[in-house]
Amino acid sequence: MRLTAAQARRVAVAAQGFHEPRPTGPVTRAHLKRLIARLQVLQLDSVSVAVRAHYAPVFSRLGPYDRDLLDRAAWSHSARSPRLLVEYWAHEAALMAVDDWPLLRWRMREYEHGRWGREIVKKNGKLAESVIDIVAAHGPMTAGQIEAHLEAQPRGRKGPWWDRSDTKWVAEALWSSGVLTTATRVGFARHYDLTERVLPAEVVARRVDEADALRELTLRAATALGVATEADLRDYFRLGARQVKPAIADLLDAGEIERVEVEGWSAPAYLRTGQTVPRRDRGTALLCPFDPLIFFRPRVERLFGGFHYRIEIYVPQPKRRYGYYVWPFLLDGDLVGRVDLKADRAAGALQVLGAFTEDGSDRTHVAIELTAKLREMADWLGLDDVVVAERGDLSAYLRAALVS
Repeated sequence: MRLTAAQARRVAVAAQGFHEPRPTGPVTRAHLKRLIARLQVLQLDSVSVAVRAHYAPVFSRLGPYDRDLLDRAAWSHSARSPRLLVEYWAHEAALMAVDDWPLLRWRMREYEHGRWGREIVKKNGKLAESVIDIVAAHGPMTAGQIEAHLEAQPRGRKGPWWDRSDTKWVAEALWSSGVLTTATRVGFARHYDLTERVLPAEVVARRVDEADALRELTLRAATALGVATEADLRDYFRLGARQVKPAIADLLDAGEIERVEVEGWSAPAYLRTGQTVPRRDRGTALLCPFDPLIFFRPRVERLFGGFHYRIEIYVPQPKRRYGYYVWPFLLDGDLVGRVDLKADRAAGALQVLGAFTEDGSDRTHVAIELTAKLREMADWLGLDDVVVAERGDLSAYLRAALVS
């Protein structure tokens, strides 16, 4: 089977939920659950210059919604509303379905001593035991609160037997190994608790063979992406080539995916079996820098006609090309521009610090459609106004559209 570049783009956009009609009423837990089943992950990130990353993909696909809905699904539990999401390294740090947590036990074994700072963790076995004991005794706690309990314990005249910075490393290692998980977040600070007190007993007890888990994760990636190369599939859950190659072979044999050629792609691609090829371009949304549609930058360039996108947070301001926190703009299924956004809550305004179009885009049309999305986003964030600065070729068009 052979797909044109346009067909591959439509498949990818549809697979991410942008072809679906928005809910006509309030966004519900059921809507959120269906979206997570499609996307698999909502990446977490500490930057809040506009809105935190995990909230944005839900808004981009379902429209304005109560962010408390996502908070409750991720960080609270009740008999009437069981926890729907859990944090783990599923892509980067991300929210994923609670029921899928056992699929990453193999990664937890790899991270027995954490993802980073392993030597610090290895030499602090006694500290790890103390951290577990304190959390077990006192319930959900931040790393700082754990450290305060440790300091309150008598350690002799020479003071603590660990370096203060070690506590966070050890707590993170216990989180990465699955011993601890996130019970809740307050002000985005993670509160650690014993995993068996946070997740359902049947989820904690479930064991999945590593090969089966890798095959399932590869299938989930194929479903979320629609059409993808091996490199694309690997990136979605950050898997290795040795893990994905046998999984792809098994999925081909089982008829779950099929091999296809895509116009302009140098590598073979895989289409999720049953995935329809939309006949027209649909999907209009602002995409935060950590949106699943644009996770893998080489794929973005392949899908969207060379759209070159990089996060410039760590680039010195004078060297930034587009801005600090830039949102690509998807219009009718194609990336046509980007805006550098900041929520100025003190002034009650969504600031557009820069606005840019891709070559060949109709700036007037892009500005009209983008204005509607910016106003919608401002309203969702509780901001009264949209203010556009002068930087970028689209800025004047946006200002004109805002006053028309």
